[in-house]
Amino acid sequence: MTVAEGGAERRGPLAGVRVLDLSARLSGPFATMILADLGAEVVKVEPPLRGEQSRTIEPLINGHSAYFISVNRGKHSVAIDFRPAQGRELLMKLVDASDVFVENFVPGTLAKYSLDFEPVAARNQRIIYASISGFGQTGPDRGLPAFDIITQAMSGLLSITGAPDGIPARVGISIGDLSAGVYAAVGILAALVERQSSGVGQHLDISMLETQVALMENAFTRFFASGEQPRPLGSRHPLVTPFQAFPTADGYVVVALRSEAQWGPFCEVLEIPEVATEARFATNGLRTSNHGELEPILSAAIARRPTAEWIALLRARHIPSAPVQTILDVVAMPQLADRGMWVKAEQTGVGDWTFVNSPIKLSRTPAGVQGPAPLVGDSTRLVLESLCGCDSEELQDLADRGIITLGDEPMA
Repeated sequence: MTVAEGGAERRGPLAGVRVLDLSARLSGPFATMILADLGAEVVKVEPPLRGEQSRTIEPLINGHSAYFISVNRGKHSVAIDFRPAQGRELLMKLVDASDVFVENFVPGTLAKYSLDFEPVAARNQRIIYASISGFGQTGPDRGLPAFDIITQAMSGLLSITGAPDGIPARVGISIGDLSAGVYAAVGILAALVERQSSGVGQHLDISMLETQVALMENAFTRFFASGEQPRPLGSRHPLVTPFQAFPTADGYVVVALRSEAQWGPFCEVLEIPEVATEARFATNGLRTSNHGELEPILSAAIARRPTAEWIALLRARHIPSAPVQTILDVVAMPQLADRGMWVKAEQTGVGDWTFVNSPIKLSRTPAGVQGPAPLVGDSTRLVLESLCGCDSEELQDLADRGIITLGDEPMA
């Protein structure tokens, strides 16, 4: 029997895959959210009573964290304290019934409770055990705790982000956590495919630092090729010009010239055709080398009209361009509405909620929001009865001793 048979039916390409999720905050929960959106049954293990620490992150809506809800939709919550022996044995019974184990503790933490890879794999040799950490399970920095801005800084990302000669700027999202989550999901999927032939699982070791470095491949490639240190360039591209944001009369517009053939028409639209024929701007390489001279000319021309007028004029000449939109602007985009990127659902304890849908579009086995985020332990009884064979008397005894928190409403 699967937990899904006691709750909601799962759909998607990963239907039938069970993920045991011990992760917290963002990197691990984002990885398991991706898997849940793809149809995997995610059993989130949380501390009894208080639940996962991110449940307290503001803003709180009716006492429920929007942060937690966002990345924990479509999961079951089982509240188990795995520090005592009985709690660990319950967790190991869940290991027996799972395909994937995900954790993002500081390396060495779970070894204190014999829940690191070796004992878990000894219990279930088919388990895919995914560890996400700041710096990886090996190396001199393995024990350092990490947050998103720490890995943005140590990867070099902050050194190339922001305005020239300005202070380092953090990327506006937690790209360190999110990239680690995406790479973890990819690694898990690859390991599941490999298990079909080998019959055994393996340990997946994901480092936030390394995923940042991987995303910065072009910066490192340019450094290895030229020996020159990449530096912050604001919104512009290091190799293509013009390829950046410019201020307009009422906002900002981004232009991205992808070929030499667009340079002349671009200058014509800006009503500065003479600039197109200047020798110092004749090629992309020259424009990039002489960017300091070119940018004030383009900026002065573009500042004369509002953003919407520029978009209309540039797109009429097939010149890639876009307004710099606010979050409010993005929410109102017909394109995203047409693609189903906003999903309204009933969130327990809150009411109507809008989720950002999965961007993975599959023709036969669609991905998407599978349900609301769980309350603390709302599936403890359901999961432990169906997967661990616990009866009501045993569950009540465990609850009385604080080892578990019971919640009797299965996920809708």
